[in-house]
Amino acid sequence: HDAAMRSRAMPAAPERRSQVDTAGWYAGARRVPSPNCDDRPAGVVADLVVVHGISLPPGEFGGPWIDQLFTNTLPPDVHPYFSEVSNLRVSSHLLIRRSGEIVQYVPFQLRAWHAGVSSWAGRERCNDFSIGIELEGADHSPYESAQYAMLARVIAVLCRSYPHLTPDRVVGHSDIAPGRKSDPGPAFDWPRLRSLVRFELEVAPA
Repeated sequence: HDAAMRSRAMPAAPERRSQVDTAGWYAGARRVPSPNCDDRPAGVVADLVVVHGISLPPGEFGGPWIDQLFTNTLPPDVHPYFSEVSNLRVSSHLLIRRSGEIVQYVPFQLRAWHAGVSSWAGRERCNDFSIGIELEGADHSPYESAQYAMLARVIAVLCRSYPHLTPDRVVGHSDIAPGRKSDPGPAFDWPRLRSLVRFELEVAPA
């Protein structure tokens, strides 16, 4: 009787269906496959997460432009900035939009082209050993609560899925390309993210 009372009093733990499948796709993401990827070097596994910020046009949110940039279909004549970047061949593994929606362009097992010239802890070519996550945002615009919550959940899932990844191996683009890149920028609240990741790993159900 007491057990039945307790089960009625306590809410059921939320079901966590957002996991990584064997092909490296995140189950909760909208898939937009990018051609801008290739195999990681032999024997190299992902052991770093790189957080980026992106907005197209700069400082504006919404629209199909990020998807189009990462699939080589960005029209150069729609905005002056697009003519500067439409010929780039770039991608990330994930994008987290302002609403918290996740878009996946590259499976985690493959190398996305997000970091550019970069180094971390004495290792160059961070694309080889990292997972790139873009946040729709700008350096000096506050990111949304939904983005922090989803980013923390994704990082926790990745840490559970890939044993070489740990919460202390999460960095910004500016950390691996200092002086060249500034994102996710001073508006990004790193202590808030780390607290949420800790909650996801230690308190929230797997």
